[in-house]
Amino acid sequence: MSAVPATPQQLLQFVLDDNLDAAVQAGLMDYILQPGEGTLTPAQSRTLLDAQQRLQFAWAARERHRARDARLAKRAAERDARRAPPPALDSKPALPSAAAAILARAKARAAGKAQA
Repeated sequence: MSAVPATPQQLLQFVLDDNLDAAVQAGLMDYILQPGEGTLTPAQSRTLLDAQQRLQFAWAARERHRARDARLAKRAAERDARRAPPPALDSKPALPSAAAAILARAKARAAGKAQA
């Protein structure tokens, strides 16, 4: 992440100061406990490893939440698409041919009576 990784003591200080952004930028997630390192006590090393684990858990939860939001949005869009009325092709519905013939004869008769 950063050009020069921080020492374990610096990482620990960031974690203890609750400055996790700085700790992550300094390489907290790359920290690996080295046996016989001797720079940190076992409790301090455990503190760093616990901070790593909490961050990984939080990031995984955030990804699950984002995936759930995406699934819910997709379902809502599909549901809305099913509920939407089909688009009207023509504003005036076409009559079946038999009904159109009956209507034409009725109009012709009405026109004939109106002229008489």
